[in-house]
Amino acid sequence: MLPFPKNKLKNRDMKKIAALLILSSILACQSEKKGGQTADSTNTEATVTTDTLTFKYDSLKVYSKLALPASSKDTAKATIVYPVFSSDKINSLIQAAALKTDSPEDPQYKNYSELAAGFIKGFDDYKKDNKDDQQTWFKEVRIKVLQQRKGYLGLRYDFIDYAGGAHANYAIVFNNYNTLSNKSVTIDSLIKTGSLPVLTATAEKIFRKNEKLTPKQSLADNYFFEKNTFSLPHNFTITDQGLKFLYNPYEIKPYAAGTTELLVPFEQIKEILKPNPVLPALK
Repeated sequence: MLPFPKNKLKNRDMKKIAALLILSSILACQSEKKGGQTADSTNTEATVTTDTLTFKYDSLKVYSKLALPASSKDTAKATIVYPVFSSDKINSLIQAAALKTDSPEDPQYKNYSELAAGFIKGFDDYKKDNKDDQQTWFKEVRIKVLQQRKGYLGLRYDFIDYAGGAHANYAIVFNNYNTLSNKSVTIDSLIKTGSLPVLTATAEKIFRKNEKLTPKQSLADNYFFEKNTFSLPHNFTITDQGLKFLYNPYEIKPYAAGTTELLVPFEQIKEILKPNPVLPALK
């Protein structure tokens, strides 16, 4: 699974998250072959933007060969949708982020096909010892290109996973790449040294306004912040308006509350921003 912020998830099932929840309409044209252990789907139209890399979406599906349960129209399946760029280096970075795990004890996969097949094997092995369990499992990993401009690539990874229990688990993870250096973009690379407290204080004011909290109101009752002190997640993307941070379920709120987004406008933090080619042209 992809890394999460210091505020640790409060449900052990989140360790199994691996699949995408929302994908835009540009993912049209997928075909599939059912009834087999694996099935690859064709890709969608290539997307070309001035001063950016050419890419297209591709996908694969893997189905369990086990008989369908009477209560379901489908068997267990794993679906992965991902962009394929003209740059092998970028493709490797994107895939590595999707395959990253929480600990060395988690299964280590080399590619998308192994990830999907590994999930189905887990289901098949479970069913051998639990034949009466009629629940089917599913996993989705969907990777969407959010923004492309010269020097910058912003991606959104949506993961949803169900392997028994009360509900599916999901998470949304952003990844940002400097396509000139082929490196991930960190907050430290965007703001001046020592200015993280300024960014955090600005973000907290916006968070409190969004949540309808007073400046001094305690965070202890309704949030999971460590030591009841506001903190930013490591999970962020760069929009045209500012830095957008995202907290996943269980990070600062219960599962039922879903995700929490927090946009910090560039206008409010322009004094602490470094000159950086990945940032949009700011006024």
